[in-house]
Amino acid sequence: MRSFVLLASLLLTATTFAAKPNVLVIVADDLGYNDVGFQGSKEIPTPQLDKLAAQSVRCTNGYVSHPFCSPTRAGMLTGRYQQRFGHENNPAWLPESTVAGLPLSETTFPTLMKQAGYTTGAVGKWHLGAHPQFHPNRRGFDEYFGALGGGHVYFPGDKGGPEYQIPLNRNGTDEPQTKYLTDQFGEEAAAFVGRHAGEAKPWMLYLAFNAPHTPLQAPPEWLEKVGHIGSEQRRTYAAMVCAMDAAVGGVLAKLEETKQRENTLVYFVSDNGGPNLAARNLTNFTDNTPLRGAKGAVYEGGVRVPFLVSWPARLKPGTYDQPVMALDFLPTALAAAGAADVTPKNLDGVNLLPFLAGEKTGAPHETLFWRSGGPGGNNAVRRGNLKLVRIGTEAPQLYDLGADVGESKNLAGERPDVVRELVAAIAEWERGTVAPIFESPRAGKKKKAK
Repeated sequence: MRSFVLLASLLLTATTFAAKPNVLVIVADDLGYNDVGFQGSKEIPTPQLDKLAAQSVRCTNGYVSHPFCSPTRAGMLTGRYQQRFGHENNPAWLPESTVAGLPLSETTFPTLMKQAGYTTGAVGKWHLGAHPQFHPNRRGFDEYFGALGGGHVYFPGDKGGPEYQIPLNRNGTDEPQTKYLTDQFGEEAAAFVGRHAGEAKPWMLYLAFNAPHTPLQAPPEWLEKVGHIGSEQRRTYAAMVCAMDAAVGGVLAKLEETKQRENTLVYFVSDNGGPNLAARNLTNFTDNTPLRGAKGAVYEGGVRVPFLVSWPARLKPGTYDQPVMALDFLPTALAAAGAADVTPKNLDGVNLLPFLAGEKTGAPHETLFWRSGGPGGNNAVRRGNLKLVRIGTEAPQLYDLGADVGESKNLAGERPDVVRELVAAIAEWERGTVAPIFESPRAGKKKKAK
């Protein structure tokens, strides 16, 4: 009898492990809204991402929680609005600073997944603090390989700022860059997938490309692939997108090869909208059509992004039109893992599974919020199809995204009641936030210049 009970227990444990999906979070950096095939691009071929989209629920109203890099990542890796803990700016590369990074008070996505029985790994760009206390291995990741700063040169030996030339890092030890960086990150991610195939424990991998963020550097073979694009800067950017697409394809192929694809929950998102870098003597080489604005703006072009969720074992491919946010990745993954017991109560993200599976109707979020620049900065709030934008001390603007996704017709004068309601909603939300705990590098430069 005791042997039977032991066998039953072992079978139950194995079944539980088998039922938990692997989790793969793929993040692009500064990708334009209309710069991949599944979003409508005819200029940039992205067959691997298009294949993933065909296997996914494509969220047509998918957002990130901030219009630029590090704050978005802080929100994604905590499931909470980053303004709640003061991570509202990009941290400078300051290895001596114990403040400029994701606060240690916050429990991270990989820490929670470890509690749920997962092996955790990260590959790529970190940008969540340079001090050793912020290192990925100390924030919940069992394995890490990548660039700890906010960006990096793409070819070994290329010139760039000090932060962009630091050695790559593997689990706390410096390593040289050996090839085009996007390729190297893709190969490392595929190796992680292969290394943990067949293990009893499921895994979670955070794959954060720095592509197609500047500097604009691309391999000749991909430049040739997009030779039809006239603008040199857009052509280079497009080639970088193609290289990232191929790297994603390599990771997905490894999932197929090791028979893990069916039970792997895959997210794909950009950290913000494509930038407009005209102020730096660069053309506007990204395409956020049909959205207004770009990276850094609380208009749609800054925060609405390509957004895919794929889990073949559970979710039927298609589109989902209700507003969702990358803050939802963490609680959705914990729900998929059956880890209600370790799910924090203070999350702003929600479990999307019943909505994406068609088991639950209505909107996952009643209201979504954005703020950039701290209290008194720029705000936006979306409730249903109505979105209010407030730029500093300017009069609020109101848009109906259902009829005007390009935010071209300001309805504030026609709907003062809605304006008051949404301004009040922002004020209520801001009571649960704090001022930024560190400044962005550019803010510091501006002060020195004065």
